[in-house]
Amino acid sequence: MDYPNITISATPHVRSKESTQSIMRDVIIALMPATIVGVYRFGIKALLLIIISIASAVIAEAVYQKITKQKVTISDLSAVVTGLLLAMNIPSSAPWWLPMVGSAFAIIFAKQLFGGIGQNFINPALAGRAFLLCSYPTLMTAWVAPGPDAISVATPLAILKEGNAEALASLPSLTDAALGNIGGCIGETCAIALIIGGIYLIAKGIISWRIPVVYLATVFVLSLLLPREGSNAVYELMIGGVMLGAFFMATDYASSPITAKGQIIMGLGCGIITVLIRVFGGYPEGVSYSILIMNLCVPLIDRFTKPTIFGALPKAKEAKKA
Repeated sequence: MDYPNITISATPHVRSKESTQSIMRDVIIALMPATIVGVYRFGIKALLLIIISIASAVIAEAVYQKITKQKVTISDLSAVVTGLLLAMNIPSSAPWWLPMVGSAFAIIFAKQLFGGIGQNFINPALAGRAFLLCSYPTLMTAWVAPGPDAISVATPLAILKEGNAEALASLPSLTDAALGNIGGCIGETCAIALIIGGIYLIAKGIISWRIPVVYLATVFVLSLLLPREGSNAVYELMIGGVMLGAFFMATDYASSPITAKGQIIMGLGCGIITVLIRVFGGYPEGVSYSILIMNLCVPLIDRFTKPTIFGALPKAKEAKKA
């Protein structure tokens, strides 16, 4: 019997209008408020570093794919996002070659060597930042105050880590922290701009709310339980890389859990490690390392949180039946 009105095609039968390029474009749009504030606060030097970082990431990906005779995929904008995120994680005082080195490492060693987009087991931009921090610690922690004078300044996290009364007297206000009028990396200082970008991603359905909300809630609760002199739970959320990490780093598709329970575990783990490093660790900040550590746990998290397939028998029954 013929069925002329039925079209037979291969799977998948449910398709989305979203593509890698459209998703990356939305991430870039979401990063624009923080990028604009970073350039406004730290000047033309910050803009040049951002441009160099993005260009280096795109060139590194294109050159690697050409050398390995792969299809060049720079049009999907994933390399642009990696370069932009790396630039958000370096100080505006960095020399021009620093983002070039970081972007090349992020693209080649943390992304392409593992198969390219979707195959990386850690966030490439954070891997690049961690590499730069280990290789050039002085350059990566040379903070300057916002403004044209580029005066050296300690970040709020460094002041809190020092903890003495003289240092705490210079601690910026909560308003300055929320608006980005503090020392720090180019894209992490303005919490409000990052929140706006994060809400945009959640509203567009690009990321789930679970990881960022659980991450931020965990940092908030633990900061209440482990208070530091001169700070409070809200202040801890406004300073450092918590907002950038929660919305833009921990939610990376390839290096975050795919299940709802797994995403909650991811956010919880990131929040716990972040606060423990801040309070008890040798580093003032723990966002980058908390996310990288949890990235390594993602395969295990997915394994133990994956839902049971409908109609599947328990392993014990399968073995007995065999």
